[in-house]
Parts: sequence; structure tokens; C-alpha cells
Amino acid sequence: MKIENRFLKYVSFPTQSDPYSTTSPSSANQKEFAQFLIEEMRILGLVDVEMSEYGVVYGKIPSNNDHQGDVIGFIAHMDTSPDASGEHIHPQIIRHYKGQDIPFQNDRLLSPREFPDLNKVIGHDLITTDGTTLLGGDDKAGIAIIMSMAEYMYKHPEFKHNDIMIAFTPDEEVGRGTEHFDLDIFQADYAYTIDGGDINEFHFENFNAYQVLVEIIGKSIHPGSAKDKMVNSQEVAMEFHHMLPSGQKPQFTEGYEGFHHLTHMQGNCEQTRLEYIVRNHDYLKLKQQLNDFSRIQAYLNSFYGYEAIHITMHEQYLNMKDVIKDHPHIVEQVEIAMQDIGLQPRITPIRGGTDGARLSFSGLPCPNLGTGGFYCHGPYEFVSIHMMKKGVELLLRLIRNNVYAKEDIPF
Repeated sequence: MKIENRFLKYVSFPTQSDPYSTTSPSSANQKEFAQFLIEEMRILGLVDVEMSEYGVVYGKIPSNNDHQGDVIGFIAHMDTSPDASGEHIHPQIIRHYKGQDIPFQNDRLLSPREFPDLNKVIGHDLITTDGTTLLGGDDKAGIAIIMSMAEYMYKHPEFKHNDIMIAFTPDEEVGRGTEHFDLDIFQADYAYTIDGGDINEFHFENFNAYQVLVEIIGKSIHPGSAKDKMVNSQEVAMEFHHMLPSGQKPQFTEGYEGFHHLTHMQGNCEQTRLEYIVRNHDYLKLKQQLNDFSRIQAYLNSFYGYEAIHITMHEQYLNMKDVIKDHPHIVEQVEIAMQDIGLQPRITPIRGGTDGARLSFSGLPCPNLGTGGFYCHGPYEFVSIHMMKKGVELLLRLIRNNVYAKEDIPF
């Protein structure tokens, strides 16, 4: 099957995760997609294929070389972001992109002036949205790459390899992708998540991540008799938010710069709730950002004369660099494999997180590879079919180099 057809089939499944659900997975449609993948995995010759009660899919491509070489794992996630609609996706295919603006039906425009990564894919075939939903390349492009790799190996038994472990996780987008990941089933020496962007980029640094919940209790009084009595929690919330460093918002940061991001707010005069994510590659700088929240809390509580503001902080994941630095060979072999297939490897920090971050701290070193997807989580998302194909080639080269150094892969 062509990788573009596989990808288009995958994105036809709505699989948004739900940050407010207490079930695992957080949405039932993820299990429906998982069942489809299980059937395809079995057709492609994988063994020990199963879905756990929590919706994690596991499978193995068994060794055909007497178990020579490392056992490598590949992981991608099935859910799409809750930040934009993932239902009724209508992909558009742009053949041989020439650098032009791409119009959508609702007057939105995917333009290289506003989205400069389009300049990286001139000459490529692209898949975009129609401007009304996200596309789902994050991370169904990663799943399509892994499954296309498996299909190649199934059709080419002469391609020698050790056991290859494969897993597809739910709920990565809501920070719960590895909550029920079973390393006793997924017995790899190390793994790679296929969950990045540009196929030339390779990541083994990610944010340290916290979630911060700010709850503000006001004093609701009838506005006709509120003088010197009312404390409007919504106004206190606005004060709180505007006292945070204004330059530390996502729209003003890049590279290694950290940020705080208000993801949700809800309230009335009596009670208001603010939900933030706080991110930084440097853990000490992250702690300074968290201290800003506590400092503002103390100031405003003192100003209003009672405990108006309550803060809860929750660690989500840490920077995997602290683990990967002890396993340099899994970085070096990616750089070699990229060069072997004509890519130009660029090691860049992830301005986000992956399932690999938590897995690395659980004993499974797990850097991140690209998918060819750009501008995910919204209607301007697109994927490069050319880069997805290169992603398949990269995984095959990684496997081949692990067994037979410098042998060419027949395509």
C-alpha cells in the first residue's frame, strides 16, 4: 500500500483524546482505531499482537537472523490533539508543491509568508487540511511510517533483522501516553518515538513540563450592595495572569526559551479556575518560573487579606537528555543512518514532549525521529509525502546498519 493511502485511511478515524476523562484511553474511538491497526499488524506478519485493557497496542516483528543485533523498538501515538476538531477530516493533496499560497474553503490561507516551513517542501507532494479541522499527522504520520516499514520487511524476507518491537499508545496529547505502558511486554533494548516534524531533525532533548492549576475564590455580593465587600474572582484572575512575565508566552519564545501558557479558564464572580502548562529545557529555570506563580499568589493573598488563591502544581515529564547522554550510540547511529540515505541530520530540542521522555526515565532510552509533519494541532497542519517515505527509509536503514554495516537497502 502506498504510504499516502495508508495515512489517508488512518486520519479518517477520529481519535481525539479528552483531557477531562478519567478512563484509559480517554476516548472510546481510540480503541476502534487500535483494533483496525491490530488487524493490519497481523496481516503484515507481526506476532504477539495485543491491545491492553488501557488501549496500548503491542506487536513484534520476529527476528530472522538468529537474534543478531540490538532489539529496537518504534513507538507512535494514536490520539490527536483536543485543541482542534479531529472529526470529518477532508484532506487535500497538493502535487509537486511550487511555493504558492494554498487557499482553504473558509478564507483561510496556508502561505509560506506566515508558515515558512513550506519553503522546506518545495517540490514535494503535500497533504493538507481543508482549513476546518486538524489533519492528524501528529501522530498518524508516525504510525504510517512504522506500518509501511513493517510492510516492506514482510514483503522482503531477505531483509535481515533482530526482533523489532512496535507499540502504539493512546492519550499522548493529554500527557498520559505511557501511564500504562508495559515494559515487560515491550522488551526492546532502546526505542524511538516517530513523533517529530522535519525528517532531517532528530531530538533527544525535550521540555521539563509542569501543569499548574490556579483556583481563585472571590466574594460574591449583590452588585447593588457590593461596595467594599465584593471580590470578583475573575478580576483577580486577570490580575494574576498579567503579573506573570509577559515575554514568557509561547508566541514570544523559541529554541531553548521556556514559557507559561494559559490553556483553559473558567469562572464567575465567586470562583475562577486557570489552567497553565509551564515548560523549560533547563530544570532550574523551570523552578524559577514556578516560583513566579507562588510569588504572585503570596502577594495577591496578602493584598486581599485572605487566602483567595490556591495553586496546585503537577509534574508531567522531564527532559530525556539526562538519560540519553548515557547512551550515545543510539544518537550516533541515527546520524549515520540519516547521512547514509542523503538526509542532513540536525539535532534540535523538542519544544514539547513525547512518550519517549517518560519511557526514558522508566529504563527505556527513547529519542524522537521526524514524521514530515508541520504545524500540528490546528487547521494549518500539513505533511510531506516525500518526508514520510524518507522516514520509512530511515527506519529500515537504522535496522540494517544495526545488523550489517554499510549494506545498501534495495528499494
